Amino acid sequence: MKWFGKKKSASRQVNILEHKVPHHVAVIMDGNGRWAKKRGLPRIAGHHSGMKTVKKITIAADEIGVKILTLYAFSTENWSRPRDEVDYLMKLPQQFLALELKELIEKNVQVRIIGWREGLPDYTLRALDEAVEKTKHNTGLILNFALNYGSRKEMIEAMKTMFTDVQKGEIQLEQIDEMMYAEYLQTSGLPDPDLLIRTSGELRLSNFMLWQLAYTEFWFTPQYWPDFSQDDFFDAIEQYQQRIRRYGGL
Repeated sequence: MKWFGKKKSASRQVNILEHKVPHHVAVIMDGNGRWAKKRGLPRIAGHHSGMKTVKKITIAADEIGVKILTLYAFSTENWSRPRDEVDYLMKLPQQFLALELKELIEKNVQVRIIGWREGLPDYTLRALDEAVEKTKHNTGLILNFALNYGSRKEMIEAMKTMFTDVQKGEIQLEQIDEMMYAEYLQTSGLPDPDLLIRTSGELRLSNFMLWQLAYTEFWFTPQYWPDFSQDDFFDAIEQYQQRIRRYGGL
């Protein structure tokens, strides 16, 4: 058994079994607004600070061998937030990638996006498209942003496309099973998350990867996302490794 030793970024000994590192970690990055309010700051200050946490956790995940990190960045329901907040959130991908894309390329990280392009500003799309294009041949950590994403919409659209293929005769109704249905989801080609982390103390999924999280291990923390540290991330990994995943069996 190989253990990871103390990390430079950690303030304590990190005891993580290399062979039990989760392949795919998904994160609901929650609490930016409440973090800012607690400090008497505008909500956008929380989102700006949360952007820095994205980098820290991406580094931590890559450091211990996580293969896929999916971050819930903006949901289909988030459009109902105040206009100035939405406008700022739409600028964050541009800001983040302007600062970090070069290093992501150097670290062999591949950027992917799930969600819907419709409604996203041109400057957001340009930044995302550039990141995806420039990292598409990278073979390291997959940094997968869920932007303008909602799981119910994803499942409905998958069903529509599948039914259309049935009508065209491209697939037969009798062929449809869980594996085929998963190929119609936006996460096609990616394994389901092994671990879901949600910050801020909320205990719900908020329309995030409802199909994919069927047998995922959940880990909740009261920490707001801007306060979520690499040590917190390692805590989640260590606790995950102590669990026994039975998938409905014994």
